Amino acid sequence: MAGGEHVGEGHWLVADRQSAGRGRLGRAWGDGLGNFMGSTVVHLTTGDPSPATLALVAGVALAKAVKALAPDVGATLKWPNDLLIDGAKCAGILMERTGNSVVVGIGVNLVSAPELPDRATVSLADKGATVDRDRFAEALAIAMVDALWAWRQEGIESIVRAWLPDGHAVGTLLRVSEQGIDGTFDGLAPDGALRLRVAGGETMLVHAGDVELRRPVEGN
Repeated sequence: MAGGEHVGEGHWLVADRQSAGRGRLGRAWGDGLGNFMGSTVVHLTTGDPSPATLALVAGVALAKAVKALAPDVGATLKWPNDLLIDGAKCAGILMERTGNSVVVGIGVNLVSAPELPDRATVSLADKGATVDRDRFAEALAIAMVDALWAWRQEGIESIVRAWLPDGHAVGTLLRVSEQGIDGTFDGLAPDGALRLRVAGGETMLVHAGDVELRRPVEGN
C-alpha cells in the first residue's frame, strides 16, 4: 500500500513470525510460531461511521472467532481494543490510518503468550484450547466481513449492541491511564464511547485512551 499497490478489503496478510511487532502507544508486541499475527485493510467511503469505531468492529469479529473455536475459555473484550481471559491479555488490535484507508492489525496468543513488563498475558493453549492458526485466520476473516457489513449498513449502534455482551460487565472497576481517572464501567454510548461512572455518580464519556482493569481495594 505504501508503494501505491491497491489491496482490496477482505484480503489479509498473515505472518508466521514477526521481528518488530508493536502494539498501541509504541509498546512492543512479541510473536510466537503458531500464534495469529495478521492485518487487513478497510477503505473508507462516504457515509461510513467514524473510523475510530473500527476498533469495536474488529473487537466484535475477534470475539466471534474466538468463541467459535474456543468457546470455553471465557474471553472478554476490554474497551477499546483488547481481548482478555481472566483479566490477562490474550489478543490486541492496532489500527493505523493512511489517507482514506485503515490498516487493522490483530495479534492473538493462540499457542504462547509473550511476557510483558506491565500486564499479565495468556494464550488460548494455556486455557486448554487447541486452535489451528490457519483455521482461526479463516474464521476471523469471515467474522470481519460480517461485522464490517453491519457497521456500514446498520450503523455503529449495531456494533455497540454486538460488543456489549462480550465486554466487561457493567460495574467493572476501570482506570483511564493517561488522566489517572478511576471509575466503573457504565456501558457504551451510542457512538461507541466508553461510559465511565466516577465518584459522585457522574458519568464521563471517554472517546480515546488506554483503559486498565482495576482490582477492588481489599476490604471493600
